[in-house]
Amino acid sequence: MNLKITMQNPLVEMDGDEMTRIIWQQIKEILLTPFIDLKTEYYDLGLSHREKTADQITLEAAEAVKKYGVGVKCATITPNAERVKEYGLREMYKSPNGTIRAILDGTVFRKPILVKNIQPLVKTWKKPITIARHAYGDIYKDVELRISQPGKVELVYTAEDGTTEKKVVHQFPGAGVVMGMHNLDKSIASFARACFNYALDQKQDLWFSAKDTISKTYDHTFKDLFQEIFATEYQERFAAAGIKYFYTLIDDAVARIMRSEGGMVWACKNYDGDVMSDMIASSFGSLAMMTSVLVSPQGQFLYEAAHGTVQRHYYRHLQGEETSTNSMATIFAWSGALAKRGEIDNLPQLVAFARSLETAALKTVEEGYVTKDLAAIAEGPVQEVVNTGRFLEEVKSRLETVLKQN
Repeated sequence: MNLKITMQNPLVEMDGDEMTRIIWQQIKEILLTPFIDLKTEYYDLGLSHREKTADQITLEAAEAVKKYGVGVKCATITPNAERVKEYGLREMYKSPNGTIRAILDGTVFRKPILVKNIQPLVKTWKKPITIARHAYGDIYKDVELRISQPGKVELVYTAEDGTTEKKVVHQFPGAGVVMGMHNLDKSIASFARACFNYALDQKQDLWFSAKDTISKTYDHTFKDLFQEIFATEYQERFAAAGIKYFYTLIDDAVARIMRSEGGMVWACKNYDGDVMSDMIASSFGSLAMMTSVLVSPQGQFLYEAAHGTVQRHYYRHLQGEETSTNSMATIFAWSGALAKRGEIDNLPQLVAFARSLETAALKTVEEGYVTKDLAAIAEGPVQEVVNTGRFLEEVKSRLETVLKQN
């Protein structure tokens, strides 16, 4: 009987909501604990528990990643007005992802999971496109105000020495809405360096896009800091590696990406990266077919699925109905975290297990055992459209084979 792989240090485990929470537990039971003496520091970020702790649990989970260096996160609910009513929340809590990313001040790298029997919808794409998403500020740390009557909204900055600057945002003739958002030079610089380092590691060109022609101070600051850091720290290294960096407007970047063969790192501001990563994932096959990792400037890593909590499937699950939910992104979140934990702790057997798990998951899809979302787009024979649990069992059977071969 083979002994389980022993971990030295824990992963920070952040549980989540709805159908992804169900899958989270199944992955642990079917694919992980039979093979690993799994060691985690557990935080329940399910919305009900976030309510019980007034969302302090989210802050504690982020601090734990700082302490232990590697975390893995399930998809979580960002409540809107309907969710506040459904869960009886005391307030409309902010995005847990936004909160964690702000604390870690990292960059999110998202890359599609490629399988041989699913071709990109964009016919020119031959290579994966990685989205590098800034993970601090912008609308995820915004302040908003509903305007109820005519009046003037001003943007006021008061320096510590008491001097002030003031600009009129808008003279409202009636009801409306206003938003204020910010970013930090330090965070933008960390974002730029993370992108340059990742491009060098992957030996891929780096594109950065924003809208400096319209946002002549906010977006222009991003553009200028990227260019300054590239010119002083990375230009020679990029030339030696045979790769390029360039800036372009985001609308131009979208047009170019759609006609490219892929194979680049595309750096985007926070909201742009949120939207474009979904476009890339969907175009390569499915929102559930994308890896996502948050990398902090201090070298901490948080792996996650890039999609939501699959609410519709969860409600069907509660009714006792069968679901066919794609768990690939969540499997790869776990495998990525385990591999990084093994790499940091010098546990090659843990790294090898994580890579074997990924191989088994890819084989399952490529051999035609797919969930419903993939069945509609898979090329070649589909052996069976399987339910949520059966897909994980199919992965397990191939994992056992791969581990024996290794």
